[in-house]
Amino acid sequence: MKKIYLFILLTASIAFNASAQQQKASINDLAFMAGTWTLKHEWGDMEEFWGKPMGDNMVSTFRCVKNGKVVFYEFMAIEQAVNGPVMKLRHFNKGSIGWEDKNKPYLMPAVKITANQVVFESIDKRVRITYKRISPLKMDCILDEKGKDGKWKKDVFAYTLSK
Repeated sequence: MKKIYLFILLTASIAFNASAQQQKASINDLAFMAGTWTLKHEWGDMEEFWGKPMGDNMVSTFRCVKNGKVVFYEFMAIEQAVNGPVMKLRHFNKGSIGWEDKNKPYLMPAVKITANQVVFESIDKRVRITYKRISPLKMDCILDEKGKDGKWKKDVFAYTLSK
């Protein structure tokens, strides 16, 4: 009986310690994304700038330029929420004409964060964006989108650190 009691006590203690050591994901876990990232792609020349974490947020600007003309822009803010970081994304055409409603940015909570990788997923679960730092000078941005036919399409943007 004492052995069973000791086993239960030991198991509970290990579970409690493991739970106490788990921390909620924070903006600081995404510091690996910081920098100016560039890529030549069939859509055009791309540049994505990520500022370092500051307080409870990170911000990013993106532009895609083809043949010297803007294709589109993005502004992204990752803000700390109770359950972890949430990306708030907006797209813009030339002239800063927004795609999304002014009160409804595209929301993508972080659903998985590991060392040098984060996966954001849209609320409707139809879009995933993964940032994966693969070396000191390389980072992949992987866009997975679920089409109306239910099939997933994947685009990999292989960025190089330029600054």
